[in-house]
Formats: sequence, structure tokens, C-alpha cells
Amino acid sequence: MKAVHWILTGAVVVSLCSPLQAQAADKTTKYRVYQNNKIVTELSDYSQAEAYAKQFKNSHVEEISTRKWVWNNFPRYQVFQYDFTQPQWTFPTLDAAVAEAKRWGHASVRDLQSGGWVWNNYPRYRVYQGDSTQTSWEFTTLADATAEARKWRHAHIIDLGTNKWVWDNISAADKSSLRSGTPVYRVYQDAYSAPAWSFAYLEDAVNESLKWGGSKVVRTTDNAVVHTNEASYKVYQSDNFLSEFQSLDAAAAYASRWAHSEISYNGKIIWSNYPYYQVLQNNTLIGDFNTIPQALEYASKYSNSTIRTLDRNVIWDNLRKMQYWGWTGSSAASTIQAQASGTVGLDVVSPTYFQLADASGKVDDKSEAATVDWLKKQGFTVYPLINNQFNAEMTSAFLANPAAQTAFIRQIVDKAAALKVDGLNLDFESLSAKDRASYTAFVKQFTDAAHAKKLSVSIDLPRGSIKWNDKTAYDHEKLASYVDYIAIMAYDQYWKGSTEPGSVSGLPWAEQGVIEFLSYGIPRDKLIMGIPYYVRDWTLDAAGKPVENKAILLKDIPALITAKKAVKTWDNEFKQYRVDYTEDGKKHVFWLEDNDTVKQRLAIARKYDLAGVAAWRLGYDTPQLWEMMLQEK
Repeated sequence: MKAVHWILTGAVVVSLCSPLQAQAADKTTKYRVYQNNKIVTELSDYSQAEAYAKQFKNSHVEEISTRKWVWNNFPRYQVFQYDFTQPQWTFPTLDAAVAEAKRWGHASVRDLQSGGWVWNNYPRYRVYQGDSTQTSWEFTTLADATAEARKWRHAHIIDLGTNKWVWDNISAADKSSLRSGTPVYRVYQDAYSAPAWSFAYLEDAVNESLKWGGSKVVRTTDNAVVHTNEASYKVYQSDNFLSEFQSLDAAAAYASRWAHSEISYNGKIIWSNYPYYQVLQNNTLIGDFNTIPQALEYASKYSNSTIRTLDRNVIWDNLRKMQYWGWTGSSAASTIQAQASGTVGLDVVSPTYFQLADASGKVDDKSEAATVDWLKKQGFTVYPLINNQFNAEMTSAFLANPAAQTAFIRQIVDKAAALKVDGLNLDFESLSAKDRASYTAFVKQFTDAAHAKKLSVSIDLPRGSIKWNDKTAYDHEKLASYVDYIAIMAYDQYWKGSTEPGSVSGLPWAEQGVIEFLSYGIPRDKLIMGIPYYVRDWTLDAAGKPVENKAILLKDIPALITAKKAVKTWDNEFKQYRVDYTEDGKKHVFWLEDNDTVKQRLAIARKYDLAGVAAWRLGYDTPQLWEMMLQEK
């Protein structure tokens, strides 16, 4: 909203705050805590940020200025049973992962910073009694298998890696007796079986089967498969079949030779060396890495990139786009629609709908449901503006009247809910410093009521100065703790009442304002930086002093420069071009606002990772300006 200057308690306040005091009060957030890629909080102290992050699994602490990870607790190891895993099966240490994996059969542990397994308990031996077995008769060692087999008469053990009969407790006499019986086992290779492939004793059938790849032993009495020599472990690279193996260990050794390989067993992917961290740009895979630092280094080179795990869990992105807000300065439907239609990339529209009419809390309501409906159908978020006529005396009386405030808040919030807007923009300006506490309390009451109706609240605050902020009506720290967004009116550095000519918003001055707002401890994702779509044209006397001034809209500046044959000179103080021209014998000067200066303001917002920018105001712009802003979003 259009900024007007604050009312201070006294001119001497500038000297009351020393640089040391200002430095001690710096609460700028420097660290951001995330859980996966979701922001949890921001803090100024690293130790506090780390302590806070430790409350959450899959969290990390990021240095805001660089986006460098300075701490994380992402797991190193993951447990699988066949191809199944679950969130609680991830661990920071191998010992913890193995302890969990031991509770399950056919389990494995993957080091997420390398391929394949670092531990598994897949069985290597199976115990049989005759041609029968049980699921509990699988063992990782021959010693364990033998211990179990000794409990049973006529038991034998098959090495699952070779399918060989490696142990039994059947006597020679019993084997001879079994061989003399009726043949009940037949060996098949696919559908073929030779006449000599019929056996009465199972060991003989198994040994014959070993001679023929992919063969099996069938019990002829019921056609049950009692032994198989098939290669059950199939190796793929990037979904392309490479080879197959009887032995899991042989399959793993082979698969390890190839990048992006997997082992499939009975249709389940049980082993993989795909890098765990994938980098995507616009949902297209552009790289994968074994470690988070490697993935971060690569992903940070690309816009619109994300890092996700093989489990498709997104842990980082730079997809965050700046929000573009625009004040309309009008309640007229035709004006609002024309303004919004002339933009691209605009997110939030703030029509001037509500005004404090008097100290009793009466509301001057100029809202139109049809306009709100039109805006929302165009995809805009709508935050109607509420002002106080910039009347300090009336506002003081209003803030001294609790009943008036309650009535005012109820009217506004109820109407906003009925309009189905998304939020409200509170723009109370020209407040008296003595109303600091009462205004803060009012904003809390207002925000609580709005939130109860699921409405967000933004508040407009002058850029001001940290040197004398505590002597104004705006308690930044408390206000920030209540509202959802704060719009910094980073303009009118030199305003219509200034005694010297100057820029509406010099770029260093605007940036310093952002720095100071951050020093109050306001979270970056709550800050919206106001940008001016106008300049102030100063008419100067012979001594270079202003005698009058007026605002010129950004869209009208190019034509004026051409018509007046104005001269542009770089001004290093404001980091803008100074524009001089003469009209009717009088000297004029202003400091240029154009696509380039707006682009620099967007860069400031991006540099400090703010939520976005807000334009004062819509209708002062050009289509070309919005095209540039869309590209910079």
C-alpha cells in the first residue's frame, strides 16, 4: 500500500540507539530446519537449530544464505525383507540395522551410500526329510542346518547355491533299500524326460538333475516338484535382462559388475545398486548419486530441480517460486479486472474493499462478490485491503475502544468469509507511537478471529529504520508472531514531504530495509517486499531545491523521456539512473524505475529468500514488465 511516514515520540530518538545496541538486537534467522523438503522453522542460532531438528526423523539444518546443509540425520542403512521395507526400517548405524534385520527371514541391509547389500540372512542351506521340508528348515550356515537335520531320521541338506546334496544321515544299507524300490522320481528339462531319468531314490534323481541346466525333479505320484535346478535369480541392468543364476551369491557378484543393476527373485527386486539419491529437473531424471553432498552439488546447478530417494521421498528442492502480490488501489470491478488481466505470473490481488469509517468501528464496505468470484476463477488468491484512512486521531480513539474493535473485526471477518476470499490485508498507517501496545493487541485479536474462519492475514508496515523502530507504533517482533505475512513498504525513501529531491526507493536503502526486518527475527517466508511502480518527479529552483513534486507512473516514463529529451546519468548512491529534463524553463529530476530496477528488486528478494514481492500498484505497469517478472519468478 502507499506508504506515509510514521509519527514518532520525539526527534531525538535517532541518537538513542547505538550501533552496539542494534547489533545485540539482531535476530536475523540464519538457519532453516527441514523435515524432508518441508520447512519446519527458522532460527538465528545454530545450536538451537540442530537441537530442534533432532526432534524429527529425516531432518536437516540448512544455512539460509548458501542453502548449504550443515547437519542432517538422514539414515545410512535400510532394512528389506525381500523387496519390502517400511519407514521405521531405516537406521543411522549398521549395528542398529542388523539388529532389526535379524528379526526377519530373507532380510537384507543396504548401505544407502553404496550399492547392493552389507548384510543379509538369505538361506544358503535347506533341510529335508525325504522329499519334505518346512519353512523353518532354512539356514545361513551348514553348521546350523546340520544341527537341525540331526534331529530327524533320513534327513538331508541341499546347498541352495549349487543345488547339491551336501549332507545326509541315511545309512548305506537304507540307501540300497530305497534304490530297490519302485521309481517315484523323474527328472525333467522343460517338458522333456529321458527314459533313464526315472529313480526310486531321491539323491540319485538330484544328482542326475545337476547334469542338466534348468531341470527339476518331479514326484510322479502327484506331479509335485520336489527339487529344482532352475536359475531363480535374474539380473537386469536398467530393466534389460543380462543373465540368471542358481546362486544368489553368484548373481550378486555378477550384478555388482554393472551400474544400475538389479536382482529379481520370483518377480521381486531383492537386490539393487541403483544410487539412492536421484536428481530430477521438471520431473525428468538428470542424475543419481550415492551421497547427499554429491546430489546437492549437482542439483544446485539446475533450476526447478529436486532430490528424491529411490523410495520417491523428496528431501530437497529449489522449486520455490516467489509470490507476486499486487495492490489495486481501487474497489471498482472494471478497474480491478483490467489491472489483473494485464499481468502474467501475478499470484495475489489485494482490492481496496474495507475502511475504518469512524472510531466506533463502523466499516465502509465496498466489496463485490462478483469481482471476488471473477478473480478466483482466474486463479488469483484474494486478500482484500483494509485501511484506516491514515487518520491517526480517529485510529487512536478506535484503539482505545474495545467494543468498537470487536464490532469492526466481526464485520470484516464475517464479510470476508462470506465473500470466500483467501485472506485479508491490514493496512493501518500514520499511527501514533503511543498506540503501539493497543495496535499490537488489536492485530492479535484481528488475526485470531480471521484464523478461526480459516482466513490468512497480511499486514503492511513502513520500511522505517531499526534506529528508531521501538519509538513507533509497530512492534515488528510481536506482529510477526501473529500474522501470516508482512509486506515491507520499501518505498517513499524520498516522499512528497521531503525537503531534498531523491529516489522513491534507492536499491541500497530497500535492501537495508529487508536486512533490518530480518533482524527483528521475522521468518523469511513471511516477508513480502514492496516495490514501487512509480517515481517522484521533482521540480527544482535555481538552487536545486524542490519547489513541487508529483508521481509519475512507471508505464508513462519511457514516453516522457523521449518527449522531453531527458538525460540519464548513473547515480551510484541510489544504484539507479538519475533523469534530468527541462519543461517550461523549469528543471526536473527523478530516479528511474524500469524493468531493470524491478529486476534488481526481485534479486534482493531472492537473495534473502523472501516469500515474494508486492507491487504498488497494479495499473502503473506494462505488459513487458510482467513478462520479465514471469521469467524471473
